[in-house]
Formats: sequence, C-alpha cells, structure tokens
Amino acid sequence: MTKEVISQAELKEAVHTAVTELLSVARLERGDLLVVGCSTSEIRGSKIGTDSAEDMGKTIVAALQEVLVPAGINLGVQCCEHLNRAIIIEKAVAKEHNWPIGNVIPQLHAGGATSMAAWATFKEPVAVEHVEAEAGLDIGDTFIGMHLKPVVVPVRLSIKFIGEAHLTAARIRPKYIGGPRAVYDDALM
Repeated sequence: MTKEVISQAELKEAVHTAVTELLSVARLERGDLLVVGCSTSEIRGSKIGTDSAEDMGKTIVAALQEVLVPAGINLGVQCCEHLNRAIIIEKAVAKEHNWPIGNVIPQLHAGGATSMAAWATFKEPVAVEHVEAEAGLDIGDTFIGMHLKPVVVPVRLSIKFIGEAHLTAARIRPKYIGGPRAVYDDALM
C-alpha cells in the first residue's frame, strides 16, 4: 500500500474547491449533470487501477455532494475501464433522459473506489453506459470526455493536482450554427 500523500481533510477541501470553481463558470442549471472520473490510485501516487482507496472514494463523493445537492446538480461517477467507463447515476436521472440501465455493481478493482462510494451513497443507484453531461471533473486522467455533450470547453482551475493526480475540468457550450453573417450570444459561450 502506498503512503498517503494527502489527508482526508485536504482531499475534501481540494475536491470542494475544484467543484465550486467549476460551478462558478460552467453555467449549470438545476437538473444538469456533472460527471466525475477519479482514480484514487493516482491521488495516492500510484498507477491508475493499482492502489484504490475506499476511504478516499467516500470522501470525494461526500465533498461533491455537499456542493452539488444544494445547487440541484446531478452527479454521475465514471467507473474504470474494466466496466467500460460506465456511469453511476441516480435511477431518476437515467429514467428522465431515457438512458438504458445496465446490470453491474462497481467493485474496488472493477469500477473503482469512487464509483463504489457513489453506489453506496445514492438513493437508487444505477449504471448506464453513456450519458451526455454538461460539465465534468477528471481526477487522475480517467478520460471523461466520452460522457460530455459537444462542444467541450476546458476550464482552468486554481488547483492542478489533487494529491498526485492530475486534475482537469470541462464545461460545454452550444454549437455555433450559421455562416459568415451569423451573430452569436456571448452569454452562451
């Protein structure tokens, strides 16, 4: 087991900061979906998928929910590649979007610690293969882009790492429609 490179308190604060900063620029509305991909192994300084930490997964999901629930933003947590990067979401969200529900329960080394924590925390957790989220956080280069609506816009956060894991964030914007005479709404960019 790898030595802890970040305390639970520091982890909670970093996640809280990242999601709060993302929400401040992502222009999300109540009912929108924010997807998070997370490798607790990478946070701990190990190779993705080799050193998962359940306690970290629980801390991350709790910190995310502290910010997202009051804002009315839905959380989706990406599983690892062994579950084809399926997303754990609330059943109501899957039904609302008509996303087909799959049959799998994330485990430590088939899904990952953060998706396990989401499964344990959500009221009615389900797994879906694909979503179209309005924003996302990627902790540890888990590649969440496949679950974001086009057009993806990178968001620069004040923190670049959580523990040893590289941190990136993204939001979406509407596609530009038209040609040389088109005029665009700056508020949507």
